[in-house]
Amino acid sequence: MALGTFGLGVTEFAMMGILPFIADDFSVSISEAGHLISCYALGVCVGAPLMVAFMRTWRLKKIVVLLMCVYTIASVAMSLSPEYYTMLAMRFVAGLPHGAYFGVASIIADRLSNGKKSATAVAIMCSGMSVANLVGIPFGTYICQVASWRYIFGFSAMWGLATLLSIWRFIPSMEALPDVGARGQFRFLKSLAPWLLIAATLLGNGGIFCYFSYYAPLLTNHSGISVTLLPLMSVIAGAGMVIGNMTGGMLSDKIGAGHTGRLLQIIMFGSLLSIFLFSQIAWLSVLLMFITTFCLFGVGSPQQLLLLRFSRGGDLLAGCMVQLAFNFGNAVGAYLGGIPLTAGYSYNYTALPGVVMVSIGIICYVVFCHRYEKRAQYRCNRGYVK
Repeated sequence: MALGTFGLGVTEFAMMGILPFIADDFSVSISEAGHLISCYALGVCVGAPLMVAFMRTWRLKKIVVLLMCVYTIASVAMSLSPEYYTMLAMRFVAGLPHGAYFGVASIIADRLSNGKKSATAVAIMCSGMSVANLVGIPFGTYICQVASWRYIFGFSAMWGLATLLSIWRFIPSMEALPDVGARGQFRFLKSLAPWLLIAATLLGNGGIFCYFSYYAPLLTNHSGISVTLLPLMSVIAGAGMVIGNMTGGMLSDKIGAGHTGRLLQIIMFGSLLSIFLFSQIAWLSVLLMFITTFCLFGVGSPQQLLLLRFSRGGDLLAGCMVQLAFNFGNAVGAYLGGIPLTAGYSYNYTALPGVVMVSIGIICYVVFCHRYEKRAQYRCNRGYVK
């Protein structure tokens, strides 16, 4: 399952490192090119409810096979896009399987863990995306510099085929989830707990993406780092994601997923505020980038598992909700982060809307931890919460 999240990670996050190259190729501004990030995120938001509507009675393995097929075809189309608006449409299509894949994959990982260290199991499943940022995206940025950004999406297509074969060979067949009907999948949303988690995810990750959507031009134009060092910067950002992803999973199994999410969002707030104030200092800007990506992926598995635990009867939808909220937050963040640039402010101002978003997300986590964390049984690995 981690092979699939690796491919999705390359497709989603490569755009941040190659944004200036695509903008030049399609003769659009950086802020317009940022819409390619938003379009992918919106595709994620649309794809999750579509899966619930049409695939809720399918076996889990069959669902992930279909989702990988859509991802592979979209990757081919992106690599061949002749102009900006075609690429915009293909980014939307490429986003459709993203949230659904993470949702089903998290259920599969949870089942395979047999209730033992579930947060760590989900973190392992998510690790493909963090590894993509560590290895795949820096390599893609380098390829973009020496050849063309189109090769990155061509690679994504080939990876999709390899993932399809691996899923077919190694993932065991699992029974479909109990069918409670399309409306029954939404019943868990009558509780406040999932809404607090969804809001915290959207605001926290969206806040980071106000800055991270434009981190490449910020580093080169504001922090004074050479464009030739962007592949190295991508490696550092990816290292933060890898370490944060596994740390978040292990910490959740020890102190509780809610407490982990709250702590990491507080660190997010401090790092974004520091980027606004001090990112003109090159070495500090790089360190703060590492901290933000650490937090960005550190909260992933705790949020994924918490929503599963507070979603009796709505497992399939809940499994998608973190990615839906994550990517809707990305879309909002990329848009809000671009507003200061359009207004003529420097790149460090992209972090300022993020500071506001993350601060509200912290409030959501404080309320959740106060009201629900004890019911999550600390380690969040003992079954559903009533």
